[in-house]
Amino acid sequence: MPIYYRDHPESIGTRRVDFLVENIVFVEIKAKTQLTNDDYAQTINYLEAHRRVEVSLLINFGEKSLRWKRFIKTKQGV
Repeated sequence: MPIYYRDHPESIGTRRVDFLVENIVFVEIKAKTQLTNDDYAQTINYLEAHRRVEVSLLINFGEKSLRWKRFIKTKQGV
């Protein structure tokens, strides 16, 4: 996925997400006993770095039951 910086029209690099569904939703998959703030920050950074995607799902299969969190980009930030 291309990374954009503020209002620059050109991409400044690339980043790799687990899944990009229909160019609408990022899906980040984990298999950890517990999600950390770093996992949340990674997901938020993906949203901030991409102009067109506004929703991201962080899904963790490593806990006793499935845990997921939805992130939505707003005009003020995620």
